[in-house]
Amino acid sequence: MPPFAGSEPAGFPKPDSNIVSIDVGGQVFQTTKQTLTSAGPKTFFSRIAESSGIYAPFIDRDPEMFSLLLSLLRTGNLPSKAKAFDIQDLIIESKFYGIETLLVNSLSNPSQLEPFNLQKSLLLPLNGRDSPSALAADGACGALHVAHGSKITSFDWSLRRKATVLTHFTAVDSLLALSPTLVAAGANDFSGLQILDLEKVRVRETLNWENVTKSGSTVQAIGSSTENMFVSFESSRRNSNSILVYDLHTLTPVTEIGHNEIFGADIDSAIPATKLQWIEGYNLLMASGSHSGPSGVSGNIRLWDVRSGNVVWEISEKVDCFADVAVSDGLSVIFKVGVNSGEASYVDMRNLSNESSWVCLGDKRKVMNSGKKEGIGCKIKTQGNQVFCTKGGDVELWSEVVMGSGNTGRIFKKNLMGRMRDMGGAKITNLAFGGSTMFLTRKDQQCVEVWQSSSREFWLSFSSSFLQYSIYFFYIQKKYFFYLLLKICCKLTLSALYILHVWWGASLPPTNFTNCLNYLFLCLTFFL
Repeated sequence: MPPFAGSEPAGFPKPDSNIVSIDVGGQVFQTTKQTLTSAGPKTFFSRIAESSGIYAPFIDRDPEMFSLLLSLLRTGNLPSKAKAFDIQDLIIESKFYGIETLLVNSLSNPSQLEPFNLQKSLLLPLNGRDSPSALAADGACGALHVAHGSKITSFDWSLRRKATVLTHFTAVDSLLALSPTLVAAGANDFSGLQILDLEKVRVRETLNWENVTKSGSTVQAIGSSTENMFVSFESSRRNSNSILVYDLHTLTPVTEIGHNEIFGADIDSAIPATKLQWIEGYNLLMASGSHSGPSGVSGNIRLWDVRSGNVVWEISEKVDCFADVAVSDGLSVIFKVGVNSGEASYVDMRNLSNESSWVCLGDKRKVMNSGKKEGIGCKIKTQGNQVFCTKGGDVELWSEVVMGSGNTGRIFKKNLMGRMRDMGGAKITNLAFGGSTMFLTRKDQQCVEVWQSSSREFWLSFSSSFLQYSIYFFYIQKKYFFYLLLKICCKLTLSALYILHVWWGASLPPTNFTNCLNYLFLCLTFFL
């Protein structure tokens, strides 16, 4: 029997009318066929629109939930009254009607990210004692995968459900989200790249690269575009490295770029790429890698044309090498954070040449100070037209200031993120973005911090905050109850003692001792 059946022909629109009436749990709703078909073809709502006639379809579901989802179909957003409902209930209802994708887009769209309004709103606990080593977030919906030790814990887009799987790795160093249930994982001390199906808890496929000596290879970095996946391999003997390009859908090898066989003391070719990022607007692959030696930290950044296999631009780093590199496609800028200075710098991609040099955004005096390594472990990420740089336990937000047409230079302004109570803490070790949410981890902490903006903060923090405050008030009420009980017992005891004292003292002449007892009982009775 279908989930709805007609029963009320009177008072409803004609069969050829554009208006559709739906009876949900005894409450009648009216909408248009265009609204119902906006859910997509072959969905629950489209079937209702096609089968509308003189009878109102009856759906045995919650009418209040239905009204929220109907508003979602009409406007693309949930109404404000939806905050009174649990997000998990909305997810269940949206799955029943087949519009979970619309709900995800409404609550976790990357366009809803408000960088200047991000606040720490939630902590995601992890199982075990291992601290997170890598984060991979789904940029579209906000699903999160966390590598900690040999385990990978995955959270769905609502961050309410999690699942943990055990891998073959001792520790996972590289992680890439291919889908909400599929990840690519690699380690610096374990051969091969594993494609893990987190839903079925199995290794779907293992990808390997062999050099001329047929030795094993470890994964140094993973990146992806809309069509391809890029993997940086280094041989187990560390005498060769390469970047392999795979088809993202079939996982078959497409081409190989940057193949280096190391002979002698050729340090530059010995450095494998430890970070890969696809630049969509330029159809280029950014590959960066660094090496620490007796003379300090040195490295290089290369922009690869994947189709031809050629390097279109390269810069070598020796003075203030990078701790991390990121590219903003929207700003056409390459950013780095110096390993010595800890300061952010940039290169304008619109004017790239062999003479291009870094422009420091922070304190230029620190760039030349090579005695300290203030930037070790710092991370830099770009999201939209914003740049996020970690420094110790804080996150700096760099934004470009719009100047007049006569000014040819580019000016970036720094802002510290979060509220005062959110600032500081242990050193930040990982930073990632998914949907309208920022995720970060800290040193020696077995959890992930969730930073949110707009309305999603309410959805994710309401349940946890309600539980915390309920426990808190229960604890306070429990303490107050025991306090009242103790107070009553003390008063009864003092009353009994006072009666005995009066009875005993009545037969004795007044003394300083009896007067002191009278004052003592009077004071204790007053305070209690």
